[in-house]
Amino acid sequence: MAGLDETTPTPTEIKLHQGSRVMELSFDDGAHFELSYEFLRVHSPSAEVRGHGPGQEVLQVGKRDVYIAQVEPVGNYAIKPVFSDGHDSGLYSWDYLYMLGQRRDEMWQAYLARMESAGASRDADANPPPAAGGGGCGGRH
Repeated sequence: MAGLDETTPTPTEIKLHQGSRVMELSFDDGAHFELSYEFLRVHSPSAEVRGHGPGQEVLQVGKRDVYIAQVEPVGNYAIKPVFSDGHDSGLYSWDYLYMLGQRRDEMWQAYLARMESAGASRDADANPPPAAGGGGCGGRH
């Protein structure tokens, strides 16, 4: 989903609300979505989060208090948020943002269920540090 589906509506406005940690998106078809920074972070389209194939997703824990420090435009088809935890490798195309808005509730519930199943927390200080070793795109597999 890194590209842009030409049939997908285009954002007419993107607002960051730092107090509530919500990104507000308005699209040219009239759709309007509010996506929390935490939701955007845990559903990053980056390989660091999604892995390189089915079943390689990495559960993102401890992201309740993450915020977006800045947003960089990527051509005329995407944005690249820079999150407070240093994550900045996700390119959020218009079609991906639109899909997130449409499926926000079901995706959030699935995320919470995965967190519960893993015994993990949305709070950063409640999770054990990750195991030492590889990981990420450049690590050993």
